[in-house]
Amino acid sequence: MNRKEAAAAMHQNKYNCCQAVVCAFEDVLDVDKETLFRIAEGFGAGMGGMQGTCGALSGAVMLAGLKNSDKNLENPGSKGATTKLSKEMANRFEEKSGATICRELKGVDTGVVLCSCPDCISNAVEIAEEVLGL
Repeated sequence: MNRKEAAAAMHQNKYNCCQAVVCAFEDVLDVDKETLFRIAEGFGAGMGGMQGTCGALSGAVMLAGLKNSDKNLENPGSKGATTKLSKEMANRFEEKSGATICRELKGVDTGVVLCSCPDCISNAVEIAEEVLGL
């Protein structure tokens, strides 16, 4: 099973979009699946009930930090590079999905769905694989 399939299966098993994306990469991270699941829990449904950034994209951005951070608590030096990776992923996600805000993606105000949750998850996984080399 590839990461897209794994993420889709987790989403079908009631993981939110962010949890599905982050947990699909558990095998290449230094964090156990339960911790990833717990950290990502508040980022589903576009943070604040479809008001904010898509949970799938939020998951990809979490992966950028987990992959790229220098973990230097005394003198952090990787923030700029991680922000650059996150921005690239956000731009690619918007290009591929039509927006980055959950409410817009789901067409809450317009009635026009730009990208379904399963497609947002697939897009975020693919983008994280490409940009982060995971």
